[in-house]
This record gives sequence, C-alpha cells and structure tokens, in this order.
Amino acid sequence: MAKCDQGYLCEVCGEPVDVIVESDLYLRFVLGELKASDLPACPERHLRCNPVMAQFIDDPGFEPVTVEGDFDRRLLDEEFVSRRVAVVTRGWRRLCEINGSDTPVPLTDYPLPEFQPRPGVSDGRLQG
Repeated sequence: MAKCDQGYLCEVCGEPVDVIVESDLYLRFVLGELKASDLPACPERHLRCNPVMAQFIDDPGFEPVTVEGDFDRRLLDEEFVSRRVAVVTRGWRRLCEINGSDTPVPLTDYPLPEFQPRPGVSDGRLQG
C-alpha cells in the first residue's frame, strides 16, 4: 500500500493503512464500488475505522465489528444483510488472497469476478 512514499493515511485516525486487508478503499474497489482511476483520489480508511462496512465481514480471521444506531446491520432488512455479508466477506477474502500471493496480482484482477469488465464491454471501471 503506497501512495508515493507517504502511503495511504486513514482519514479517520490519521495512521497509515499499511496492509491491503485493512483497507476500506481497496475493499470498495474489489466490490466494484470504485474504478481503478478513482483509487488515487479517494480517501482511505482502515476497515475498523469504517465500522458500517466492516460489520458485514463474517470470517473467523476478522474480529467482528458492531455498529450502534441507524446503520446497525441487526436493524436492517435480513435479506439485504445476508446478501451484503456474502459479498463483503468474499471481497475481504479476496484482499487476503491478494495479500498472500507469492506473485504480484495485476490491479485489473483485484475485483471479484462479477465486478470485472467483460471483454468488449467498457464501463470505465478499470480504466486509468
């Protein structure tokens, strides 16, 4: 994780986001919520500094996060929560795969398969 030599700093706590598995920015990219060209300009946060996103990661390797208030997943529609947990957890696991890879993973291969562009179809998501 490097933005020049400074690295990405969390806009919430101000500390560096040193590992991709801690990155809210790259999780959103893997989930198709950001284009590659957006990465340098978007703010970064640790996943734990964005508990509204982190609460949807359900994996033994990730300590659960609870949100109090209106965005608490326990207060949301069960079907929505189920779908969101499934995709966000898969996205976080993808970050773990990328982080643990012995060979560099091309940026275009980061997103989950359903969020990668189809050949011959340009939606601009991975341009830049």
